[in-house]
Order: sequence, then structure tokens, then C-alpha cells
Amino acid sequence: MPQIHTLLTTHHKYCDELFSTAEEAAHRGDWPACNAACERFSRETLAHFDGEENLLFPAFENATGMSMGPTQVMRQEHVQVRELLQQMNIAAADRDVVAFSGVAETLLILMQQHNMKEENILYPMCDNALGASDLGDNLAQRLKAS
Repeated sequence: MPQIHTLLTTHHKYCDELFSTAEEAAHRGDWPACNAACERFSRETLAHFDGEENLLFPAFENATGMSMGPTQVMRQEHVQVRELLQQMNIAAADRDVVAFSGVAETLLILMQQHNMKEENILYPMCDNALGASDLGDNLAQRLKAS
């Protein structure tokens, strides 16, 4: 079974590629391609957050008793990313390269910091707490399917 860390880090990289595609299209002025890439990026990012918030974080919190630790910080950052996704999609729909670029830059910095914390701190903690059990295997499969 794939470890939680490997599975979710791979999905981060996929989302990064979608984000890059949207940025490249905006800078080319290809707004139909930008809007399509933004939609795919938003859908995948929100699905990723849903898997973490509805499956991974509760399982980790139940296994460790930590509810106000790293998962709380990640939830707060998810709220920030959701707000920026909305702003980015509006800028793309408006074909506003200046607004799009500003939001995209802020979003990129936040995502890089967020992903680094998950990949270097939270996901290894999740693998340690959940990964060696049937619960961890089941959770990884459920995350993969979400």
C-alpha cells in the first residue's frame, strides 16, 4: 500500500503542474486555456483538502490525541488557499493578467510553505501514527480514491 506521505506528496506535485499550466496560459494571454487549467487546479486542490480534512486529519487526531497541533494550522491555511483560489479564478474569468499574476504569486508562496510543512512534518507524523496499521492502509486507499 502507498504510504500517506508518498501518496499526498505525489498529488501536491500534480497540483503544482496544473498551477504552472494556468500561470503559463495567463502570461500567454490564452484565457480559455487559463480558465480550464484554473478550474482543474481548483478542483484537484479542493479534493486534496477534502481528503485531508475529512479523512486524514480526523484519523491522525484520533490516533495521537492532537487536535490543536499541526492539523489545526493546516486547516487555517486551507481557508487562505480557498480564498486565493476564488480570487485567482475571478481574475482569470476577467482576463486580468495583473490581478491574476498578483494572486498567483501570493498563492504560490503560500502553497510552497504549506506543502513543505505537510511533506516534512505532518505526513511523516501521519505515517508514523497510522501507516503501519490496517487503518493506515485503509486510509491511504480512501485518500487515493477521493
